[in-house]
Amino acid sequence: MAILEEEELIAAPHTSSGRVPTDKGYRMFVDRLSEVKPISNAERAAIEGFLSKSSDLDETLGHTVRLLSQLTNQVALVQYPSLGRASVRHVELIAIDEKKLLLMLISDSGRIQQQVVDVPGGYDLLAIEKLRNLLNESVAGKPLAMVSELMKALKSKQSAGDQKVTEKIISELILLVEANNQEKVLLAGTSNLARREQDFPGSISPVLEAIEEQVVLLKLISGMQADQHGVSLSIGRENSIDALSNASIVVSGYESSGSEIAKVGVIGPTRMDYSSNIGAVRAVARYLTQSLGGS
Repeated sequence: MAILEEEELIAAPHTSSGRVPTDKGYRMFVDRLSEVKPISNAERAAIEGFLSKSSDLDETLGHTVRLLSQLTNQVALVQYPSLGRASVRHVELIAIDEKKLLLMLISDSGRIQQQVVDVPGGYDLLAIEKLRNLLNESVAGKPLAMVSELMKALKSKQSAGDQKVTEKIISELILLVEANNQEKVLLAGTSNLARREQDFPGSISPVLEAIEEQVVLLKLISGMQADQHGVSLSIGRENSIDALSNASIVVSGYESSGSEIAKVGVIGPTRMDYSSNIGAVRAVARYLTQSLGGS
């Protein structure tokens, strides 16, 4: 015990208390983990069942974050794919009635966005079919970040009679693209922190406030790099956010089309079951990749 204390691997939080691992101690433990606890067959079946019921990216990520929270009893998070990493898979225009069209934007990350477009003067079906083809010729396979500029060039390709309809649809398409531009994180299981309040010295309020600050949290997890277990792990004071100095973050990247597009993971006290949480995060990231059609 004395040697461990001298090496700053354990410490006594209070004069009369027992010894507990320090951040350095937890780091040594994690770095020396020879193997990670695999998820059970029941947990594997639950993940597959949950994600197979998802119809689009929003639903998939919502299911993912709730399931990961249940598996780990920690706060779970999942980052939406950023605009810069996603491309357009397809644009669809579907006739609803004589004066309404359904505009759909489908990205390679699996996200499907749609908007009903009102066309008060009506439209010609052949012209709409031609416009749909032009939209896909212009933007299919292109990064979402390029769409606005590409749309400006497209406006000149329609005849004067179709110009108003074209401009209306192009404007709505640009709005759908811009909806991808705001990076965000979904959270689930924040109530799990309250159940572990004794593991956080003082109050858990700073931790709750920190994880609600999306911009700061995004910056933190985006800079985390994977270790030998295939996850990124930040323990206690390794976190750049002071309010998370008594918390640990475990994240892994999920992929689409063979490249990482965002992160999924958990946040909890430094006193957590690292082996189980690493295994759960890694498994969920893998299944999420498969669900989105990644490698």
